Amino acid sequence: MDETRERQSAYAQAGVDIDAGQRLASRIKELVRSTSRPEVLAGVGPFASLFRLAGYRDPVLVSSADGVGTKLNVAAAMGRYDTIGVDLVNHCVNDIFTTGAEPLFFLDYLASSDLTEEQKLATVSGMAAACRDAGCALIGGETADMPDLYGPGAFDLVGFIVGVVERDQIIDGSRIAAGDVLLGLASSGLHTNGYSLVRRIFNIGRGGDPEAERAALYRTYPDLGVTLGEALLVPHRCYYREVKPLLAHLKGIAHITGGGLIDNVPRIIPDGLAARFDQKSWRAPPLFTLIQRQGNVGEEEMYRVFNMGLGLVLVCDPAAVDAVKSLLPEVMVVGQVVPQAGQDRVILA
Repeated sequence: MDETRERQSAYAQAGVDIDAGQRLASRIKELVRSTSRPEVLAGVGPFASLFRLAGYRDPVLVSSADGVGTKLNVAAAMGRYDTIGVDLVNHCVNDIFTTGAEPLFFLDYLASSDLTEEQKLATVSGMAAACRDAGCALIGGETADMPDLYGPGAFDLVGFIVGVVERDQIIDGSRIAAGDVLLGLASSGLHTNGYSLVRRIFNIGRGGDPEAERAALYRTYPDLGVTLGEALLVPHRCYYREVKPLLAHLKGIAHITGGGLIDNVPRIIPDGLAARFDQKSWRAPPLFTLIQRQGNVGEEEMYRVFNMGLGLVLVCDPAAVDAVKSLLPEVMVVGQVVPQAGQDRVILA
């Protein structure tokens, strides 16, 4: 026993504390249990998690993997680890929901060199809260200590999600036609994209003076109503609960992530068609205006990097608009599907 402890102590001196990892795993188990579904047969503990798929006629599994990107740098600079787990889950849930899929279970990968136990727990707590909100089981994952690979304070966070949809209820955009209506749902902020540009503009998380970076993040701007850091860390909005009742009326769903409106909406529109957006139909929140002004960023680039205030774009038949709005009044009519003319698949008018 003494020899084992000595080996573990040597490993801890190398940057990996096995005892601390076991303590964290024990605390994480309680968070995982709070997200469980009846189909979960084995969660955290064994070498693999088990989930029984039942109750579907012709199920199709839908999967996705994504990360939070350099929003992590902002979180680290602010010393805030409670929202990035929410970001991760909600991003992944939205991605698979574009097919109409119900989220079933989620796994995470958290790698760092020196995050404390409390920082790791705060991150997983955010994931658990978002999973509970979406009815998705946090079924397992990996928390890795990797000294020398990650520098001080640096870490990465990745999520993997599996959902299910009946084969005859898949939403894939194939029925979209000219004349269909584009509907928009507001974003909660930048969500999880465009942070490399934002960090360059405001000189945050780029290896500079930590005090200067914190000062930039705690600066207030009249239009924001909060500090810059608080505005940047607003969690990625999850649309699953609100949009699920609308699925029967929808032909397509686009999650506006990296690539903005210009690159994401064409992913669901058949060849030969384009999305024409009426820019006057919604107002980009002040944060986007601040970024554009401070960085002297052109309008087209803004729409290609950021969601510009629309986190989800829905496509439906004109005859279905009233039904959709009656179920979700906040939906905005933001444009129309038109025949493509020239090279542009998205037209900003």
